[in-house]
Amino acid sequence: MLIASLGVLSVASPAFATPKGEFADFAQCPVTTASACIFAKTESGKFIVGKKTVPIEKAITLQGGLREVGETGKLEFVAAKDGNTLSKTPQKVPGGLSGLVNCTEIKGSGFFEKVERAACEAIFENGVTGVNATTELAGPASSIQIDLGNLLTATGTALQLPVKVHLENPLLGSACFVGSNAAPVVLPLTTGTTSPPLPNKPIKGSPGTISTNPEGTILIVSNNSLVNNSFAAPATNGCGGLFEFLIGPIINGQLGVPAAAGHNTAILNGTLKQAGSEVVQEHE
Repeated sequence: MLIASLGVLSVASPAFATPKGEFADFAQCPVTTASACIFAKTESGKFIVGKKTVPIEKAITLQGGLREVGETGKLEFVAAKDGNTLSKTPQKVPGGLSGLVNCTEIKGSGFFEKVERAACEAIFENGVTGVNATTELAGPASSIQIDLGNLLTATGTALQLPVKVHLENPLLGSACFVGSNAAPVVLPLTTGTTSPPLPNKPIKGSPGTISTNPEGTILIVSNNSLVNNSFAAPATNGCGGLFEFLIGPIINGQLGVPAAAGHNTAILNGTLKQAGSEVVQEHE
């Protein structure tokens, strides 16, 4: 198996301490239940959902472990020890609230339209304008699929993530999302070339540069690029709290969601590290 060949296996020591030195990145690896440790950091890239582009300016971390399931050879992702398998890292939405909620889009001159417009302005035009978009895992860690062979050879799906995007602003309420645990946005990411439906055109990822530490105990895949532009994005849910009936449709219109496959893009650039769980234990 690939994970066995990439990690050095040796006699394990009790897992009471945090791994040190170059193994510190694997501090949250579930070494007692996984055969390999994974640490991946997305350092740049972007999400395009419908009509809105959100650049990745703060690093997003994916961490945990891999284990073989039964005798099938299939790999299952194991959650990070502290539960933070996919870091909840907020990214700034360009334009902030004014780019998502435009009260003038409430058309009409009737009584109800005037009341809705006034309520919208009172709630959303009071100076609290910053909006963050935080990509969160929508499901258990075992719902993550990773294939290091596909990643290294630029074929097929290298990483599949079910996610939901949390739009964060005090005036949007605490439960404003694109996607949900029940209906996640599924990202089948590849380091190869995509084959999206129109109007999107194929884009190309990259396996990056493959190296190891001097002892050959850590596999390092740097400057890799995972891409997909064939996923669909649903309408928002929970935006505006009690005013969702009013705000939800406005935000959906500004975002351009629901957006069918061929209208959305994810590009994740970064570094992936892998080590055998037993060798990680040795460096605690």
